[in-house]
Amino acid sequence: MARTDALFRSAYNQTVDLLSGIQPGAPLPSELKLADTLKVSRTVVRAVQKKLSEEGIIGLEGRHKPLLRAIAAGDRLAEREEYISLPELEGRFLDWVLRFDVPADTPLNVTQLARQFSVPPHLLQEFLAGLSHFGLVERRPRGGWRLLGFTADYAMELSDFRALLEVNAARVVTALPDAHPVWSAIARLEREHADLLARIDTDFRDFSRLDERFHATINGVVKNRFVVDFQKVISLIFHYHYQWDKQFERDRNKAAIGEHLRIIAALKARDAEAVQAAVLAHLMTSKETLRASLRVHRLG
Repeated sequence: MARTDALFRSAYNQTVDLLSGIQPGAPLPSELKLADTLKVSRTVVRAVQKKLSEEGIIGLEGRHKPLLRAIAAGDRLAEREEYISLPELEGRFLDWVLRFDVPADTPLNVTQLARQFSVPPHLLQEFLAGLSHFGLVERRPRGGWRLLGFTADYAMELSDFRALLEVNAARVVTALPDAHPVWSAIARLEREHADLLARIDTDFRDFSRLDERFHATINGVVKNRFVVDFQKVISLIFHYHYQWDKQFERDRNKAAIGEHLRIIAALKARDAEAVQAAVLAHLMTSKETLRASLRVHRLG
């Protein structure tokens, strides 16, 4: 798809999304306001309005351009097939931030980043709006976004909050009945940990993915809408921290496997106090590993 066509389709879909929030009969924003909102030229805005009129979505009556009908699910245009998915965007963006290439207080150019991450601008805007709840980015007073950054203070605060969530999740697991699917998943994880421990000298780098699945399995038992998104960011950040400092990586991962197995043993024994102690000990180790990684990057 040509770049101009991709730009038009993105602007069109962003306009459709904007119109979904207003009632039929209400006027569209002015060309100037739309151009500023969409970060496109007024020529592109006029092309978008013409297409909306052809689809019977808006009326073109001089300067008065009312919404004629409610927006339907099929009104958006198909965009480039090579756009990445939202989970891929989450990974790429956090990888970009956590590689420490971007200093705190950096203004974020949505148009430029949308091209960099291969997503339409409206999707990036939505992603940044969601990410703002976690304190990594914020809206600028005059529009746009600013990266607050991944700092030592942020990392330590996130570690402490993680402990609250994960201790609670592990305690919930101990109270679940034998028939709950989490127990078969834990049994499978126990076997996988034992298998990796047996080949740790050569395959220690496989631990990162196993660690991610281990914590996701336990945390997944808590169905709380206020926790789910925080768990996602916590998981991504602590998943990446295993990649920051390669020194003593084998020994760290071997020790973490032992900590995971102690948690699993406490869970299987349904011993809530032992579970809490094992989880807190593991998370303290993880916090210290994170702190050491930050010092390597002169952020701790």
